[in-house]
Amino acid sequence: MNTLKGIKTRQHGFTMIELIVVIVILGILAAVALPRFTNIQRDARIAKLNAARGAVLAASSMIRGAALARGGVVDTVNCVDVGFGVNPANNTTAVCTENGRVQIANGYPAATVLGIVNAAGLTTTFFPAGTNVAAANAALAPEGYSVAQAGTIMTFRVNGGAAVANCSFTYTAAAAGAAPAISAINTVGC
Repeated sequence: MNTLKGIKTRQHGFTMIELIVVIVILGILAAVALPRFTNIQRDARIAKLNAARGAVLAASSMIRGAALARGGVVDTVNCVDVGFGVNPANNTTAVCTENGRVQIANGYPAATVLGIVNAAGLTTTFFPAGTNVAAANAALAPEGYSVAQAGTIMTFRVNGGAAVANCSFTYTAAAAGAAPAISAINTVGC
């Protein structure tokens, strides 16, 4: 026994029962927290999907605004040499942006890689003319996205979930005199 200024103190560690109780409590906490952790990954994919949808909505509106402001007047200077070559944009089929040309249809980004995918800026790659969906997906994959095109509908997906096709939303090209349709997000496969 040690004495500290005349007071006798006794040193001792944890008993076996105390250690078992602590281990059981930690086990119960882990069993409750682990399912919650897996839901966090799903929540992250849903947040990423919402961010992509927001980027598509904003890009669609900004390109529409640029097309209206330019009123179909041909740009007098060459656009960045990405997209449709170096000729000036005519602002009826393409709008010049700081990254390159965005293909438009009816005043909004077209439902193509050169249209809404370029406008949304989901990757730092700005796709040149001739880029197909497979090439776009190769550039989008490191960012966690992929796209699919069916006619005038572009589907944006977040990779990594149980069913990628069901962790998505769609962008349907604008019809004459109407805005494009951007669906609500589908989170079943996230």
